[in-house]
Amino acid sequence: MKIIKCEDYAAVSQKASEIVINQIKTKANSVLGLATGSTPLKLYDNLVKAYQNKEISFKYILSYNLDEYIGIDRNHSQSYYQYMHQHLFSLVDMDEKNVHIPNNDVNRIDEIAELYNIDLNKHQIDLQILGIGSNGHIGFNEPGTPLGNETFIVELDEQTRKDNMRFFNSLEEVPKYAITMGIKNIMKSKKIILMASGIEKADAVYHMIHGRVTDELPASVLQLHPDVVVIVDKLAASKL
Repeated sequence: MKIIKCEDYAAVSQKASEIVINQIKTKANSVLGLATGSTPLKLYDNLVKAYQNKEISFKYILSYNLDEYIGIDRNHSQSYYQYMHQHLFSLVDMDEKNVHIPNNDVNRIDEIAELYNIDLNKHQIDLQILGIGSNGHIGFNEPGTPLGNETFIVELDEQTRKDNMRFFNSLEEVPKYAITMGIKNIMKSKKIILMASGIEKADAVYHMIHGRVTDELPASVLQLHPDVVVIVDKLAASKL
């Protein structure tokens, strides 16, 4: 596990974007694992600028998103489908047929999880982007999630819902369930970048790096991966 300490969130995003841009330049048809939330926003902004400057193209890129809420429509403003199109896909030359975001049709959810696993097993992720929750979750793999899980349906931890409440009008509006890649899917990635910023992530970052590997802090399993880069700002790194 390689640790890169940066001054602030902008520097974290810049370092992460350099790694992603290099991956795309090296392999034009890279398979990228993508995250959502507030952490990767500046990263995606940097990638859009790199595309606009003709440094990179997404034409042959294949993307797989980590997760999606269950209980809200894809067209809902806070769905991750909308997030990805708003912040990246609609702003670059991404081919829509190469975009993979878990379908959240509640009537087919178990079938969809199985099909997503099959697809992921056919296309090994070259570079997976991760954030980390204040409770140590990656994707929506909450504390207590078996480390051998593949794509599955999860009931969201109360802390996760509170963390995400800022995107909704109230806690009641935050979905209680999601579909997410499992730890096993994530660990199959060739390379992983984990980004973290802010004092609220400091405990989770410390235990991810220095704690024992445990399903009580899902991100700790990254200690077992051969190629992980953790990029943190001063606040997130304050307990290291």
